[in-house]
Amino acid sequence: MQARSTLSRLRWLAVPAVVAPLLACQPDADPAGPNGRLLASRNGVPSTESLASPAWQGTAGTLVAQARILPCAAGRLYAFVGVAQYLAVQRAEAAVGGTDAADFVSSPDGIGRGGRSRLETDRGAVAGASAVVLAYLFPSQAQALEAMVTAQANAGPGQPHPAFAAGEAIGRAVGAEIVTRAQTDGWDHPFTGTIPTGDGFWKSNTDPATVACGQLPGVRPWFLTSASQFRSAPPPAFGPDPLSPFQVALAEILDIALHRTQAQIDLATFWAQSTGTPTTPGIWLQRATAGITEHGLSERQATHLYALVSATMADAQVGCWDTKETFWFIRPWQANPAITVVAAVGKPNHPSYPSGHSCTSASAAEVLSTFFPEQRAELDAMVIAAGLSRMYGGIHYRFDIDAGQLLGRSVAGWAIAADASGHSVLTP
Repeated sequence: MQARSTLSRLRWLAVPAVVAPLLACQPDADPAGPNGRLLASRNGVPSTESLASPAWQGTAGTLVAQARILPCAAGRLYAFVGVAQYLAVQRAEAAVGGTDAADFVSSPDGIGRGGRSRLETDRGAVAGASAVVLAYLFPSQAQALEAMVTAQANAGPGQPHPAFAAGEAIGRAVGAEIVTRAQTDGWDHPFTGTIPTGDGFWKSNTDPATVACGQLPGVRPWFLTSASQFRSAPPPAFGPDPLSPFQVALAEILDIALHRTQAQIDLATFWAQSTGTPTTPGIWLQRATAGITEHGLSERQATHLYALVSATMADAQVGCWDTKETFWFIRPWQANPAITVVAAVGKPNHPSYPSGHSCTSASAAEVLSTFFPEQRAELDAMVIAAGLSRMYGGIHYRFDIDAGQLLGRSVAGWAIAADASGHSVLTP
């Protein structure tokens, strides 16, 4: 047992170089976010500074933090924004002919054979779709969001460009379609199930008993055929036998709680990403933005990545909560009151098995690794860090982490294949 816990602490030493850069990623206080200057860049690919989508993704993260959205609810909101952006760009490009990926390849001026018109069409489509979706999700910010559209329209010389307005109109129409989906995806149907009681079952933090995001298994997924498609196998049986898999796993968390290092507390605190932050899905979208910047992706490529990552994370959360509400497994601190919880992590009001952080993180990393295969080792290290952070925080067993990672990767594999088929929700 001690050797296993020591291994957990040693694993932390392998990830600070990956996690440290993210510590500086905090939400911007301005809900409108950056406007983005229009700059040409290397190899005929537009600079990320000229893209509209990263600024809108950053704005979404800021609004999630300001509104104190629960992490288990945030993934759904990010997916609406990402999918709307990508569908809007595809539809706008279809309206003018061709795709930006083809047009930018051999352009000598850094804008593309479609010229400024193509660039502005894409930017307008993203701005229109994002503003409509975010105004629905955060109605008190509608005026600031419209100001952001205007700022982006006026960002370049001789603006506003007529192609921006044309793209914006298409984007707003797509945004309205996504809002309709949001209104009918099942989120508004409250949890009406029965929370079991007795030995080995999770106990709600509230009286009467509630479960955070209990309606998630009933939410319409983007790619999955059902919430239970990748339901995890049962967790270890609850019981008092000190040699049983459950008691061994529980003893590991107790040992961590009794001997926490500052490094473990720091990791648990960073990955807590609870209300008042962009949440765990937001952290992974920040990682997507970093990849977009590093690789100089076009607007179409960037929005494709945002859409696939965010929709996959949303589906992973749906599948995760299906498993949680199938087994209703007890949290470590409930199984042994001697287990303390890191203050910044708190006590999530939903069952232990599997780990939501691991479901989300593994699904996001798998998609990002498909786009940036040379970064797989770094992304996998982040998944490990996210999982260990929940053990260090005192709120998850190792088997929660393992099951969550498996579920997340399974969802991602399914989503990636669906997207590659050209016949998915990401296809106009």
